[in-house]
Amino acid sequence: MMIVRMPLGATLDRLSSALTVRRLRVHGLLLAACLWSIYAFDVSTPGLLDRNGLVKGTDFVHFYVLGSLALEHRGSALYNTLLQSEIAREIVPGAQPLYYIALYGPQVSVFFAPFARFSYVNAFILWSLFNAIVYGVCCVAIWRVCPRLRDHGATVFILAIAYPAFFHLIAWGQTSAPALLFFTLAYLALRADREFLAGLAIGLLIYKPQLGIAAAIVFLFSKHWKLVAGAVISGVVELSVGWLYYGTAVMREYWNVLRHFQQVLPNLEPRPYVVHCLRAFWAMLVPVRTLAALLYILSAAIVIGASVLIWRSRAPLAVRYSALLIASVLVAPHLTIYDLVILVPAFLLLADWALHESAPTSVPVLLYLCYALPLIGPLSRYTHVQLSVFAFAALLYWIWSSAKLRSGYGTAA
Repeated sequence: MMIVRMPLGATLDRLSSALTVRRLRVHGLLLAACLWSIYAFDVSTPGLLDRNGLVKGTDFVHFYVLGSLALEHRGSALYNTLLQSEIAREIVPGAQPLYYIALYGPQVSVFFAPFARFSYVNAFILWSLFNAIVYGVCCVAIWRVCPRLRDHGATVFILAIAYPAFFHLIAWGQTSAPALLFFTLAYLALRADREFLAGLAIGLLIYKPQLGIAAAIVFLFSKHWKLVAGAVISGVVELSVGWLYYGTAVMREYWNVLRHFQQVLPNLEPRPYVVHCLRAFWAMLVPVRTLAALLYILSAAIVIGASVLIWRSRAPLAVRYSALLIASVLVAPHLTIYDLVILVPAFLLLADWALHESAPTSVPVLLYLCYALPLIGPLSRYTHVQLSVFAFAALLYWIWSSAKLRSGYGTAA
């Protein structure tokens, strides 16, 4: 038998040519139909429990409890996991014992206080609507500044609805939509040459500080002092909300929790196959914990270094900002599938730029893989390889290579 080996470039050419607009729409429609019909069936049971016996909204129980504590000014309970589990059983009737690691800043509980005034079901519905609206507004805002995607509005809409990260955001009742909003506002501000305003938006990520690590380092090394100043100001103001509401003792407890983050991380990730970052990638692949940690630090440093070079290059803002978002995902010490919604601007901006620049055939394929591979994350339980991380890293490498070849490195315009 004669085996014909097709060159990688030819393979990518064939894959890219297969990704027509019509096929993308069909894939998106099929994916959306599968995901949302399964979800509708799962939550169609009467009462608070779905067909798997879990509380509908899952993680939203934690935020509902935090909001209830804020209403009662019970700051001493914000970082007491066992007490919060008891409170959850009291205010969410029928809920099985739930134990959530309390890592959010106290200001988050204040934000959820208005939702806690409603019954759990109504609060979850309101929160789901909030997430969906914020997600939709961000998608539209970025799509409107992508001129070459204007004629593909239907395709963008379908793919946005079918995006696995958005599905998990709604199903889990999580808090990643505000992060997407802050990243979107930061991009729009940078596009308008408003660095200080962009910094204000980035600083609001302090409620999920792991998502702001890459941005903080890149902007510091790139000496964007207005941006850094804005981020510091908004971050301090946001944290001050919790401090003013609860007092200094609660802030001290929050700081102690952050200091011991590494110790609680295993409990924070009971299902590592839904985590899509370099730290989890190495932790699943390498059984020696110390070696896995060293490989994470080394690979994260490489990603950060490449991101700084890209940001300081003369590549278009859309490309540089997309690289920043991808780096934010890769270097985050903890990033679950719903947090991948922050990549939405990168998908749209890179797709628009690729259409304009006649990008190599690998670009559509890489964007497709970054979009779809999180779906098969559970496969990593058996392979111990999170393929989505490979795709993110490959896309970042392509951006770095493109920025380097196009113009070299210098002061970004």
